[in-house]
Amino acid sequence: MAILLGVDTGGTYTDAVLVEDQSRVIASAKSLTTKHDLSLGVGRAIAQVLEDSKVPPSDIGLASLSTTLATNALVEGQGGRVALVYVGFREVDLESHGLRDALAGDPALVLTGGHDHSGRETVALDETAFLAWLETLSGVSAFAVASQFATRNPDHERRIADLLQERTGRPVTCSHHLSSQLNGPKRALTAVLNARLVGMIARLIDLTGATLNDLGIKAPLMVVRGDGALISAVQAQEKPIETILSGPAASLVGARWLTGAETAIVSDIGGTTTDIALLRDGKPALDPAGARVGPWRTMVEAVAMRTTGLGGDSEVHVIDEGLTGGLYLGPRRVVPISLLATEAPDIVHDALDQQVRSETRGEHDARFVRAVQGLDTDGLASKDGALLERIGPDVQPLGSVLRSRLDGSALQRLLRRGLVQVSGVTPSDASHVLGWLQDWDVDAALKALTLMSRMSFGDGSRVSADAGVLAQNIVNQLTEQTSLAVLETVFAEEEAAFDPAPGLLARHILMRRALDGYCGLLRLEAGLEVPLIGLGASAPTYYPAVGKRLCAEMRLPEHAGVANAIGAVAGLVTFQRTGTVTSPSDGCFRVHFNTGPQDFRDENDALQSLETVLEHETRAEAERAGASDIKLSVSRDFRKATIESQDVFIEATVRVEASGRPRITHAGG
Repeated sequence: MAILLGVDTGGTYTDAVLVEDQSRVIASAKSLTTKHDLSLGVGRAIAQVLEDSKVPPSDIGLASLSTTLATNALVEGQGGRVALVYVGFREVDLESHGLRDALAGDPALVLTGGHDHSGRETVALDETAFLAWLETLSGVSAFAVASQFATRNPDHERRIADLLQERTGRPVTCSHHLSSQLNGPKRALTAVLNARLVGMIARLIDLTGATLNDLGIKAPLMVVRGDGALISAVQAQEKPIETILSGPAASLVGARWLTGAETAIVSDIGGTTTDIALLRDGKPALDPAGARVGPWRTMVEAVAMRTTGLGGDSEVHVIDEGLTGGLYLGPRRVVPISLLATEAPDIVHDALDQQVRSETRGEHDARFVRAVQGLDTDGLASKDGALLERIGPDVQPLGSVLRSRLDGSALQRLLRRGLVQVSGVTPSDASHVLGWLQDWDVDAALKALTLMSRMSFGDGSRVSADAGVLAQNIVNQLTEQTSLAVLETVFAEEEAAFDPAPGLLARHILMRRALDGYCGLLRLEAGLEVPLIGLGASAPTYYPAVGKRLCAEMRLPEHAGVANAIGAVAGLVTFQRTGTVTSPSDGCFRVHFNTGPQDFRDENDALQSLETVLEHETRAEAERAGASDIKLSVSRDFRKATIESQDVFIEATVRVEASGRPRITHAGG
């Protein structure tokens, strides 16, 4: 009997589940995610599931972790301070693919150097300028390096990485390690995001491993990749960008395991995000353009998932500009008032009571802030550091620490670094007011929604009559935004049948009227043709209304709240490598290895040599991840031109995949 432990660390909850022989759930448990020390939430969830199941820790043969930490960090613009070395490009190329926005003010050096499409060095690397720039840097947690045509010749990236390791000792991400594709700016973006996540994911994995050890669990630790496959903990620390969409990918694997569905829309609501994807023929489809998270389109191979900043802990905004009023949720997660009040009841209730009694409404009523302890604060600007010091170690009403507009800007920078958390009104608070949830402080939620109900829309009208009406309006808005996100996903999958953008179609007045079942001189009807599977702890609360709105068959499976943790132990270890053969001149076949280009006189020799290297690399990575019974598959894709009735070789791509089951340890062995 094999006992498998799945753990999912989300923005609000950490889930743990024990699965026996890949066939049944023995026990599951939830604990609040503790951002200041993730090991606390992980440890509590695992300890609870062990206690409930009575399974000895030594009987667990495999532990696997899925996480939304990387996804949430990118959606919310968080992560460490990084620096980019951009070799062989122009300053204007920093604007491509949102690279400048991804840097968010972090330093970047556009350096002379680079290669051409054949792998030939076009300009020598300017090491002198690089070393001079490096002397000016401070407070950088990790580096990203991207060189022109590095996938055809990585020499310049490797040289810069070696110098960075020698001079700084900080983690370095080379773009050619993350993707074999061309498109330098997009590779650079992926490298920047990877570098930003290195410290965050490393801490999570280290803490999880230490927690398992403390609990007596000696099983190997795996991590779910963004395509649903499993990798070792060490491999995830090296390439944390590959864990973006880890949680959503695990949820798709879990949805299939729980329902047996072949084709369905899967919508997983968490505290921070809603992740929506299509399950087709029992498998999650991969995004050929690379994983998209928030505004970023990366080169990471991952499930074709739409991730929206919408969850149970999304910040509720009152639209107080323009002539039309309303509510809007997200994209930022905040700590629900009802949750914060369980941690600091005196501070929260004293502030809320004072604000409720006041005859004048404050700009920051029902909002609080607290610092996240134990994180690196290197490189903070003086104003940011002063605000962080003013916040101190305790929860503070936001209005008591913001003294100017400049403080507001400083707060946003601290939020991006993950150094502080803001608390405000969320759908979770609304659910407490409506009596759907009783987990946290209902009175605090009621006071916070009472304060928000007194606010005014842009047209001057009051937000709502009372807290109860506002709570229902917040839930209605969550239903509406979730329905729109599902429709956008569906229209994106059906793009061959429609010309307009998915967002325009989802919001079109005819679609909205059709969902309402309009019937006059014209009858309009619309709905999902495939089932909608709702996952997440709050899915039973919110998704019946979503299913009704979309005229869909709504499936809410047992254990839907821990689907991610189930999916974490249901996947395979899979590795893929892709290589290219080009022909820079007649009779020359150039193989672009990771170590640099190599020329062959015979086409078949070049292809076989590349295939052999890729097979060795993928098998080695799969073995390193702990896979057993490894199977290899190979595909070749040729580009040829016909000249004077003869086929002329242009380029060939070789793709090798190695996959196997994760190796499971057994008690006593």
